[in-house]
Amino acid sequence: MDILEKITQLRLERNWTEYQLAEKSGLTQSTISSWYRKNMLPSIPSLAKICNAFGITLSQFFVENDEENVVLINDRQRRLLYYAAKLEEKQYTALINFLETL
Repeated sequence: MDILEKITQLRLERNWTEYQLAEKSGLTQSTISSWYRKNMLPSIPSLAKICNAFGITLSQFFVENDEENVVLINDRQRRLLYYAAKLEEKQYTALINFLETL
């Protein structure tokens, strides 16, 4: 698995720039771009921050297309996740609070 390629794929799926990923992960943009320039792998703590920004766990990050580990979601769930991933932390918290009151 190419870790940097996977990070890029997840970032592009969300239409995020490297800067947005840096903001959401708490890492600096220079740190993220240096991984690509120097072809370096992020440390585990940095990768954990990246995964947290994407809303996934480290184990989900490393799951490849293995049918045993694939979680199937329907189009409604995918749409909800897509929009939830775009929310800022304050907006996400408000959404969760709203959903919990339903």
